[in-house]
Amino acid sequence: MSDVFDSLKEKLQAEEWPAVYFFKFVCPNNNETVAKVVANFNSESEITYTNSRNDKYVSVSVKELMLDVDSIISIYKNVSKLKGVIAL
Repeated sequence: MSDVFDSLKEKLQAEEWPAVYFFKFVCPNNNETVAKVVANFNSESEITYTNSRNDKYVSVSVKELMLDVDSIISIYKNVSKLKGVIAL
């Protein structure tokens, strides 16, 4: 899995930081999982939720001002530990 993060880090280092970064995750539609995803962001983040057609999953989209690439990778690593959550 570190290959994925290494590749992402390499791509993101070409950008200028700080900047607003857009995260998107798909997770099972239960309050506990969604809360664990959202806990990785601060209160100023712009967070939107979109339920799947059958309400089995929810898409969590987050726009947050990120200071550097390592902060972004850290969030992806934390969220990747959650069962059933997919980062897009």
